[in-house]
Amino acid sequence: MKEIKVPELAESITEGTIAEWLVSEGDSIEKGDPICELETDKVNVEVNADYSGVISEFVKNAGDDVEVGEVIAKIDENGEASDDSASESNNQEEKKEDSKDKEAKKEANRKSPDEDKAKKQTTESKKTGEQQKVIASPAARKRARELGIDLNSVKSSDPLGRIRPEDVEDSVKAPKEQKQESKTNKQSFSSDNKQQFDKPVEREKMSRRRQTIANKLVEAQQTAAMLTTFNEVDMTAVMNLRSERKDKFIEKHGIKLGFMSFFTKAVVSALKEFPYLNAEIQDKEIIKKKFYDIGIAVSTDDGLVVPVVRDADRLDFAGIESRIADLGTKAKKKELQLSDLQGGCFTITNGGIFGSLLSTPIINSPQVGILGMHTIQKRAMVMPDDSIEVRPMMYIALSYDHRIVDGKEAVQFLVRVKQLLEDPYDLLLEG
Repeated sequence: MKEIKVPELAESITEGTIAEWLVSEGDSIEKGDPICELETDKVNVEVNADYSGVISEFVKNAGDDVEVGEVIAKIDENGEASDDSASESNNQEEKKEDSKDKEAKKEANRKSPDEDKAKKQTTESKKTGEQQKVIASPAARKRARELGIDLNSVKSSDPLGRIRPEDVEDSVKAPKEQKQESKTNKQSFSSDNKQQFDKPVEREKMSRRRQTIANKLVEAQQTAAMLTTFNEVDMTAVMNLRSERKDKFIEKHGIKLGFMSFFTKAVVSALKEFPYLNAEIQDKEIIKKKFYDIGIAVSTDDGLVVPVVRDADRLDFAGIESRIADLGTKAKKKELQLSDLQGGCFTITNGGIFGSLLSTPIINSPQVGILGMHTIQKRAMVMPDDSIEVRPMMYIALSYDHRIVDGKEAVQFLVRVKQLLEDPYDLLLEG
């Protein structure tokens, strides 16, 4: 009997949640076959079998939290799939027998009470004497014998009524499982604070990714001395430039020229001038990074993820737009790899696509800065010659860690981003 354990995932990932079993007990598998999908803090990964054989037992259920190195299933290398087929056929026969019992009961209802009573006693004696009437996997029967559990007292969680090993375990560990369900994993939320409602509510378990997002946001606010400074950008020049060159850009590069490439280029240029916003704190040291990997926040159905555009300073506008599009597609299809999310020097988030006019973004630790983009809104602006014009304006926000970034640097950084966006031709020349 061989054990399947949670493999090493990444340096920063030590645990996960079994999102789904891809095989069933009794299935024959080959070495390298995926057996389950594991949801981690960042991405979903498949766990592959290290041995060939037959799945004899699931040690963990879907939805259970597991740590690296923990046993989640067992494989019988000498097992054969035919054994499972025989077991399934036995189960089918048992189901047929159960259906016959039901029909017999219906007929008994038409007969006299004495015959009905005699029939019921016969059925009960059969159930007492023969545990084979219970539909259960071989592993479940074995586990029940080990624990001294009567399978008739075990409640099945299977839609077809088949008892599995985990059902046997649940019948023994019911009080313990209830306590585990009430616990939250490394969260600041306490089960003691659960409010009972008089009106209908729906309780939904937080996914591991949502738990991680919650924990990291709280951690960022508790550890960083976070402040936010604001400014506004006249987007006239950027919008005019996009209108002038959008057709040629698509024809040449096969992708649209969006706003994000302008902002990414402006941020990289500003980071070069203000290096402390491209740094992080490690113990008592400040690590100033000499590379420019820019995180782009992407909203998905499972929550916010921040894939990273590597070496953004070396990419032109087309390269940035193409990379952002690829990462966005992978994020929505849940195909992001750990390498797509790790690292990052600075983050850009665009709440404007959802209509946000102004917000205070939260730093993506251990980074010390994040730029928030917002919706473009036409407003009456006083021009240098005191005339009034209607201009497309965008509020931008910079949240920064005041432990290593002074207010002066933060304000100047944001002003520099504003200047570059209001005169984007310098960015094109740089790109």
